[in-house]
Amino acid sequence: MSSLDEERLQAQNRLLIRQRIRLMVNQYEVHAEGPGGEEGELLAFAQQKRLAFKEQVTLYADDTKTRPILGFKARKRIDLASAYDVTDANGQPIGVFRKDFRKSLLASTWHLEQPGLGVTTGSERNKAVAVLRRAWQFIPYVDSLPFAWPYHFDFYAGDQVAFSVDKKFGFRDRYVVDIKDPRLDRRLIIAQAVGLDALQSR
Repeated sequence: MSSLDEERLQAQNRLLIRQRIRLMVNQYEVHAEGPGGEEGELLAFAQQKRLAFKEQVTLYADDTKTRPILGFKARKRIDLASAYDVTDANGQPIGVFRKDFRKSLLASTWHLEQPGLGVTTGSERNKAVAVLRRAWQFIPYVDSLPFAWPYHFDFYAGDQVAFSVDKKFGFRDRYVVDIKDPRLDRRLIIAQAVGLDALQSR
């Protein structure tokens, strides 16, 4: 990743993420926000095999998958509370995120750690929607339906919102990520946002 690409990515205060369903894989496109709130420049692209618990998920600069930006990988193969190590394009660690399994029994809760900044903790803002979304997952064949239940995560550092991930209701999955704390590494935020979708039901 060039220094210019890095500067452009780190300057973003809002990211638009779209999931695309393909045979045997999930694809994620991360865009800058363009004029009028539309999807702008493609900043990152990821492809994840379904049910791949310990797969290294790599995000690239575009869909040619020639220039890696970051990756994340679970420390343990089957562990609902496993930490996911996030690394840069050279494989160097830049942070960690993990699901808080106990708290997630009521409302999904995640912790994101960036060296030098400590831990930000995110949970679903609307607890009623959290309950409905869980009930929805128990309906047979629901995964084959084209509708995506919304959710909204606010990640706090102390008593301040550091960033939020807003999943929109509609056909397939769309997310708006708002970044309030300019010190946060955008690569970590992208990894956490993709992880929310790819790992939420595990």
